[in-house]
Parts: sequence; structure tokens; C-alpha cells
Amino acid sequence: MSVQPYLELIRIHKPAGGALFLWPMVWGVAMAAYANKTPFDVVLILLLKTVVGAFVIRGAACTVNDIFDRDFDAAVERTKNRPMASGRVSVLAATLYLFAQYALGALFFATYKSNLVFWISMIEMVPLLAIYPLIKRVSYWPQAWLAISVNIGFAQSWFQIDATFPGYSNVINLMVAGTCCWTMMYDTVYGCQDRKDDLQVGIWSTSLFFGKRVWEAAAAFDVAFVVFLYFAGVANHHGLPYFILSVGGAALQLMYQLSILDVDSTESCWDNFKNNAFYLGPLIFSGIMIDYTLL
Repeated sequence: MSVQPYLELIRIHKPAGGALFLWPMVWGVAMAAYANKTPFDVVLILLLKTVVGAFVIRGAACTVNDIFDRDFDAAVERTKNRPMASGRVSVLAATLYLFAQYALGALFFATYKSNLVFWISMIEMVPLLAIYPLIKRVSYWPQAWLAISVNIGFAQSWFQIDATFPGYSNVINLMVAGTCCWTMMYDTVYGCQDRKDDLQVGIWSTSLFFGKRVWEAAAAFDVAFVVFLYFAGVANHHGLPYFILSVGGAALQLMYQLSILDVDSTESCWDNFKNNAFYLGPLIFSGIMIDYTLL
């Protein structure tokens, strides 16, 4: 039996999506470490664990998505060669694979001392991300569900360091709201790759909802994200590096993305997705971590 189709199921060959799951969680650890003056050796271990946790959650999310969407994927040009759509993995095999990932996730997240971290992780992985594929069948707003599902990871990561939620509720709420706007932007643009096929097979999305106004919607989500980043930094008492790199740098990167975005071009939409994963995410993280090192 070849393992290749199973690696494809968890999108190991497409790291951009994994990075977009990872960044809110990494930012959560870094901002909580800054606020609590957490020792670097503790932060380093938590960051490494966060990479593993994000990988497990994203892999399970991709697998359950392909189980539900196998017939739709077979009718869409971009996804017709996915393992289940092409018949290389059966429903039974994929389901067993999914439950193995859930079990692995439960064992991994049980290693955290906080029950809150464990339960948020499991809720994110099982009900939230498992339900996401069904939303596109009944609503134009599956991206909103995905945004909540992915970016609750910021709170999960913050609680790895400090579970006294009322003490930092403003920072957590602002960052979760901001990252949700970010996800709405990049996933709406990403969805533009499939708009023609989605119309034919009956899948709904914000990419279709905004129609000819996707660029304007993306710009609005960008502005909201930067505003939330700024006020989260104020609430967390960040210094100049955060506001220059994380806020200012993000604003410049997002303006650049908008300047080159063509929502009718598959290549342009995919480039936007990668820019957020490989450039904007590290930029925001660098500002937070420079602040942390200057404590």
C-alpha cells in the first residue's frame, strides 16, 4: 500500500495552508510570553509543540473535508485529482485515517497541563473543523465558520502560558477578531479559483457572495485586520518593534497584495494565499518576538 495518497490527504505537499493554521497559534504563544515575561526555554518548547499541534489539526481538517467533498472535488478542475475524488483512497480507509488523527490529537493535546488548552484544541479539531465542509452547502459564509475554527487557535495558544482569561480578555478578543478578518480575506480570495466550478456543482462561498466586489471586500477585511492588530498591541502594552513590524509591516504587505491581486486569475489568487502564509505571518511574528527579546 502506498502512503502517498494519505500524505496528500493531509496536504503535506501544500505547506501554505498549514502555515495559515499555524500563525495565529504562534502569535498567541508569543504575545502571551511577552505579556507574562515567560522564560525563553519555556517559550521555545511551546512554539515547537504548537507546530506539531497545528500540523495535526490541519491534517485532520483536510481529511474530513475531502471525505465530505469527494463528489464535489471530482467535478472541480483544481481538485479532481485529490486522493478521494480520484478514487485512490476509499471512504472507509479515509475515515479510519481520520479517527487515527483524532486519537493522535487527543493524546498530544493531553500533554498540556491545562484542561482548557485540551478542550479548545479538541473542539477546534473535531466539531468545528469537521462541520466546516457542510456549511458551504447551506450558506454563502463557510469562510466565516472556517475563520472562527482556525483562529480560536490564538486563544488556545495564549492559554498555554496564561489561562487567566479575564486578565487579558481584551487582547485575546481583539486578536481572534482580527485574525478572523484575515482568514476571511485570504480564503475569499483563494475561493475565487473555483467560482465557475462551484456555481455548477452547487457550492456556496463568500467568493460567490461578493461577486465582482471581491477586491473591495478583501480590502475591507485587510483594514479591519490591521486595526485589530493595532488595538491588540495597545491592549498588550507592546513596544515600537511590534507597531513598526507587526502592524506597519502587515499594512504594507497587505497593500502590496491588493496592488497585484487579480481575482479572475487562478495564479494571482494562489500567490495571495502564499504571500499571507510565507511573508505576512513571519512579519507579524518577528515584531512580537523582537518586543519579547527586549523585555
